[in-house]
Amino acid sequence: MSMKLIQACDYISVELEEVRELFDQELQSDLPIVADMLEEVGKFRGKMLRPILVLLTGKSFGPVQHAHRVIATVMEMVHMATLVHDDVLDEAEHRRRGQTINALHGNEAAVILGDLLFSHAYHLCSSLDNQLASRLVAATAITVCEGELQQLYHRGVHDLPESIYLDIISRKTARLTASSCYLGGYASGADESTCRALEQFGHELGVAFQIMDDVMDLVGDESLSGKTLGTDLLKEKMTLPLIHYFEHCPASDKAQARQVLESHDNQAFGTLIEQLEQSGSFTHARQEAARRVKQAIGALPSLPDRQAGELLGELAQLIVD
Repeated sequence: MSMKLIQACDYISVELEEVRELFDQELQSDLPIVADMLEEVGKFRGKMLRPILVLLTGKSFGPVQHAHRVIATVMEMVHMATLVHDDVLDEAEHRRRGQTINALHGNEAAVILGDLLFSHAYHLCSSLDNQLASRLVAATAITVCEGELQQLYHRGVHDLPESIYLDIISRKTARLTASSCYLGGYASGADESTCRALEQFGHELGVAFQIMDDVMDLVGDESLSGKTLGTDLLKEKMTLPLIHYFEHCPASDKAQARQVLESHDNQAFGTLIEQLEQSGSFTHARQEAARRVKQAIGALPSLPDRQAGELLGELAQLIVD
């Protein structure tokens, strides 16, 4: 992990461990087969970006409260539910350097397990006295699902406008990071304008994160990422590098690229990726991610705990570094 991420985790190490414990306590079942699957999905916990955002924004205003721990745990559960469902949609076989739930138990079990994670998230969140968090988490999950449906609908649409792509990732990824930051401030008693500023920070960070994740799906190292890569091309998902290439390449190259995508040929994909690199399309995507990170850092309000605020900014910069 990057030193910046390690520093952020160290600053909230006690709170993060409490979130992990709460996560494990909530995901229990008296059925051995269900308990085993919940234990397997627990291994999907990686960088825990969303809990970190909740805890850091919360700690920016004072000590972390019980509500922060609950919200952080809930956000991770919602995120993991979407990962389980995403792996089914993408037919992915690996995540966190292990086999996916669908690879181990089949698509049907993976779909139900994702539903179970959503249900646990709502069950835990409803334990809070203030129901705003529950309503916002539910609204966030609705938006995430809408984004996924929108992406499914536009698979194979090779002339997808950049604006629609940005709307998709704003819904399916950025909404969750934005809500994590908003609720971190809200649970600390921050005023509405401050919470909205934190929400904007989380939104821009989430957009940048997804852009870079899409770039890494094309040029990343599967042994380092620990998950199945290359699924976007196989599923004809138009991510930012491809959208930029289709918008700026000559008509003959566009026709050839369209044939490559429709062929589902891994060898031909390699040639297309080289063309994306040579055309500057990856550079464009990285620059857009960097611009979003700059906007995220600029949106951060003045926070009482200076160190927590600095760590939030460093986490954002880590995405493009």
